[in-house]
Formats: sequence, C-alpha cells, structure tokens
Amino acid sequence: MLPESTDVLVVGAGPTGLATALTLARRGIEVTVLDQLAAPPTTSRAAVVHAYTLEVLDRIGAAAPLVARGIRSPRFTVRDRDRVLLTVPFHELPSRFPFALLVSQSVTEEVLTAQLAALGVRVRRPSRLTGLSPTDNGVLARIDGAELRARYVVGADGLHSTVRQAAGIGLTGPRDEESFVLADVRVDSVLPRDEVALFLARSGPLIWAPLPDGVVRLVAAVATAPADPDAAFLQTLLDERGPARRPDRVTEVLWGSRFRVHHLIADTFRAGAVLLAGDAGHVHSPAGGQGMNLGICDAVALGTAVADVLDGGPESLLDDYSAGQRPMAEDVLSFAAGLTRLATVSPARRPARDVLIRLLGVLPPARRKVALRLSGLSHRQPASG
Repeated sequence: MLPESTDVLVVGAGPTGLATALTLARRGIEVTVLDQLAAPPTTSRAAVVHAYTLEVLDRIGAAAPLVARGIRSPRFTVRDRDRVLLTVPFHELPSRFPFALLVSQSVTEEVLTAQLAALGVRVRRPSRLTGLSPTDNGVLARIDGAELRARYVVGADGLHSTVRQAAGIGLTGPRDEESFVLADVRVDSVLPRDEVALFLARSGPLIWAPLPDGVVRLVAAVATAPADPDAAFLQTLLDERGPARRPDRVTEVLWGSRFRVHHLIADTFRAGAVLLAGDAGHVHSPAGGQGMNLGICDAVALGTAVADVLDGGPESLLDDYSAGQRPMAEDVLSFAAGLTRLATVSPARRPARDVLIRLLGVLPPARRKVALRLSGLSHRQPASG
C-alpha cells in the first residue's frame, strides 16, 4: 500500500531514480520510489559506465558490485573502416577506476535495486503519477487515485517526464530528431573484446561495444530505423561502416530496437519542491556514451543536496544543484552533438577530419584531454581528487 506521506518521492526507477533513492536512503532519509512499468526492463540499453560515474557511485557503495559484473575497457578507439584514427587510453586516468566499464544497463539497475532493498526500500510497481499540487510544506502527489504528501519530488522519469510537465518546466533546444538503431548481437569479429570503437562513416556513426558473455552492442545513426532490426539490416550496417578487410559477421541477434533523440535541456532543474534529474532534464545523442552517466551524476548530487536540506541545511543548496548540474548538461549536449557532426562530415572534408583526429592521437596532452572528457573526469571538482 502507498504511504500517506514521505520525505522524498522519486518518480522513475531507471539508473537515475535508483541512484537518487540510494543516496537518500544511505543518509537515513525516507524515500518512496515509483515506476509505471510492472517489471524492470531486461534489455541492455546504455552499456558503458565511465570512470567519473564510478567514482560517484563509489560514494554510495554501488561501484564495487557493479565493477564485478562488467568488462574493464582500457581504451577507446575512433576508426574509419580499418584505419585507427585515434586511440584514447583510459588506463592512464587519474582515478581509482582507470577504465570504462562495459555493462548492461539492466545489470546497473539490478545492482542499485539490490542496494536499495538491503536498506529496506523497494520500487513500487506499477504506479503512475497523475498530478502534482504544491502545499505549504511540499507537494501533494496523485498516484493511481491515491494521494501522497512529500517534502520533495524528484522527476527521474525520462524525456516525456510527467513530473516536469506537472511542474510547468519547459524544454529548450532544436526540435529536429536523430534516428538510431541499437542491438545486442553475437558476431564473428577480429575487433578486441575489451575496447569500444566508434566508426566514422558518411552515412553516420557506428558504435561497437563488447559486453559480458560474448555479446556486442551496436548503435548506429540511420535515416529510418526499423522497429525490429534483423540480422540482415545489422549486417548491412557493419558492411557499410565497420571493418572492411576482415568484415564482422552477425551470427545472432539477441535484441534490437530503435529510438529517436533530441538535443534538449530543461529550462531549470528546480521548481519549488520539484527537482529534475537525468533524461527528465536533458536528452541528447548517445555518441560518447554520456547520457546515463550524466543522469547518475545528477542523481547523487541531487540526493546529497536534498539530504543536506532535510538535515537542516539551507534551501539554497537545491538552487546550487540546479545551477551546477545544468552547465554540465549543456556541456555534455554540446560534446555529443559535436561527435555526431564529426562522424557525418562530407566526403570532401573527411581527409582533413582524419588528419586532425590522427594529430590528436600523437599529441599526449590532447589525447589526455580527450580521455578526461570521455571519462567525465573533466567535470570532477579539484577538491574531490
């Protein structure tokens, strides 16, 4: 049964919502988590957790069990068919986690859910938020015909966030969409099984990312993505964009889907007692694997700020959260859009692009800067290490 009141209501039980709730629960804050799905998805979706995100997860005790279930990738490569244009080393990162962790989003959610359960918090499914009304001491939430009073509400419910819409917060950005296909496959391939590769092609980028158990994640920008990509469609993508001398061969499609993305950001991450995190506040291209990572960083920052306020800190900490995370989101949106543009330059400009990328690869300071940017460590505050 839904409680009549709670300190914090978190709407959405993806990685962002779960990490927010875990941050709060570890501080002893009463938290209620809702999700409209009857069961958590079992598909992989986001597949990389970067070094800075692992540092953030380590603050709430979730990094070690997650690392134990993933593949540690010491490098990231940018390729044009068989040519390696740039190798970005992660093993030199100034972090306790000098790698990118390749792991299914479903596993990330399993780890966070288990950590929450150990603290006595379970996700209430299926539960649908239908409205929010401000009160003298927080928010009145309407959920499946019942009412719940909360001091604060966190919207971690994605692009079409009910929380954001109920709070009257707008989204800013270009209205054009990018179409992507993604799939988990098994392939015969000579590519390393501990390395993410970004293939640049005129028709669009292709991301090739190994996952545990011999699975490979493919993500590609396409003009028109099929709802259920089959082996023939995915093989065509690899033939057009992947290795040429020794082409990959798709042997099995485990799961596939399509999605469209915008480059949008919320006008604010706070409206009174309502706060946004993750895709509810910002959406962008999957290039660089930054989306879920930024959402988790939002989550722990937000959970910490709310806990501090409930422990007697000033309300201005919530404004600090919004003021601090929004520029980070703007930076990530710009970075993801830039990677997509880099991948789709015209044939006439490709030689110059390739020379520029190769130049980055032979300049250690430039290579280090790219590694810090991809890993998220460029966002780390100096005081934290």
